[in-house]
Parts: sequence; structure tokens; C-alpha cells
Amino acid sequence: MNYKYLFAAAMLLVCISSEALAQSEGYSFIPSSGLAITCNKTTNLVFPFAVQSVDRGSKDILVQQPKGTQNIVQLKADKPNFTQTNLSVITVDGSLYAFTVDYALQPAQLNIVVKDAQMVASDSAHHPIIKLSSGKSEGLFKTIAQKIDAGKIKKGKRITKDQMQLKVGGIYINNDIIYLRLIIKNASNISYDVDNIRFSVNDRQKSKRIATQELELTPVYIYNGFDKVPADNLASCIIGIPKFTLADSKCLSVDVLEKNGSRNLHLALTGHHVQRAMVIPD
Repeated sequence: MNYKYLFAAAMLLVCISSEALAQSEGYSFIPSSGLAITCNKTTNLVFPFAVQSVDRGSKDILVQQPKGTQNIVQLKADKPNFTQTNLSVITVDGSLYAFTVDYALQPAQLNIVVKDAQMVASDSAHHPIIKLSSGKSEGLFKTIAQKIDAGKIKKGKRITKDQMQLKVGGIYINNDIIYLRLIIKNASNISYDVDNIRFSVNDRQKSKRIATQELELTPVYIYNGFDKVPADNLASCIIGIPKFTLADSKCLSVDVLEKNGSRNLHLALTGHHVQRAMVIPD
């Protein structure tokens, strides 16, 4: 009897049985994408949504997010010829991106737009179920934003400063995502370059004696995004952020920061404004 072939057959049966058991218990597997990085060049990963967390398999990977961005991750190798490791990235829409990372002296690609993801959901603490994502979340976000854009601009809170005006032209909700329609009007003769638009939950009245906490809310989708408002003109966009509620002592701060300028715009919304969000059906 050839024990070598008998052992190989037994191992094959074990593998098949293990896979069948996993499938019967509701499990499937997430394949990892291959990624090569080097020491003297930066690899840029551009994700479709803002990055919520990054986990590196070893310290041989150097990771950072460029200032002022939310959906870009930059990678470098800490040393040459490191042992293969992995990288896991989770975005705010719940997508998990898995990579195996190897060292390469000259990586073939340095700027990578990541499009496909695999969603991680769970029906219980003991039986996680891996589900494939086919871009349905982003498509739904766009559909809802287009419905809002086609509707009339609502009367909403506004702030005017230095011939600039920031207005919330409507607050909407769909599937636990709150959409804000922002309109910026430039009545000056100088164009307005947008550096960043920030959303955060803050105390309505800040006391010098009490330390305050700020909770920043990261957008999951931006429709008709813009980075400039020309002179004597206006621009509008629709931004989706995860649902939230506000206590009476809290407010939602909307801050638009001017690039290389001082015409920063600040507007505060209370829980009363948010609770009146209009429901947009799928």
C-alpha cells in the first residue's frame, strides 16, 4: 500500500469536510487582494468612502492618512524584503477591504482606486456571515441624493459673513443616513476655495471651567461635491452622514473652511432641526 497517496487522499477529505462544514454553518471567505509596496515610494489607496479604521499585520508597513482627506490611505515599507503581511481597511459604510502586502523594489502600481469591497454583517455573536457587496450602498446614496436635488430648496438656517453665506437648504433621512443640502453663496468679487467641510457634535454653550468633547461625524457620501465657489456665484451639494440625535445641550456644527483664507463659515443646528428631517423613500 502506498501510504503517501493514502495520506494525501485523507488530507483532501479533511479540507473538503472543513469547507462543507463552514458553508453549512453560514460562513464564507473573503479573498485578499495582492499589494506591493516599497521603501522610497508612496503607494496611495483611494477608497469610495471615508476610512473608519486601518489595521496593519506588522510594523513593517507604515500607514498614514493625508491631512484634509478621509478616503485616502498612504503606505510605505519600513524596511526592504519584509515577510509577507496583511492590511485591513474598514470604511464608514461597513465595507471591509483585505490585502496581502509584499515588498517590491519597484511596485507596478503606486496609485490605486479601490472599487470592490466585501461587506461584513452578523446575525449573532457566534455566527458572522460574510456578504458580498456589489456597490448597492453607493448606488442607493446617489439615488436618494438625486431625489433631493430634484426637489425644491427648503427654508433653513443660514449664516452670513464677509459677503459669504452658508445655508442648510433641507435635512432628509433614508435608511439611517441623514442628508444635508448645503448651499454656499459668494457675493464678493473674490473666489472662495473650499479647504474642508466638517460636521461635529459640540456643546451648545461652552464653559471655560468644564472640558468639552467634540465628536466629529464623517460623511459617507457627497453628491455634487465642489472645491470652489466663483465670485458672485453659488454652489450646492448634498452630504450624507450616519444618523445621530442631539441632546438639548448639544448642537451639530457645520464648518466650511476656506483654503489659504479667513472667511471660515460656522453654522449650528439643534436637535429640533434634525428631528424635523424629511423622510425620503427608496
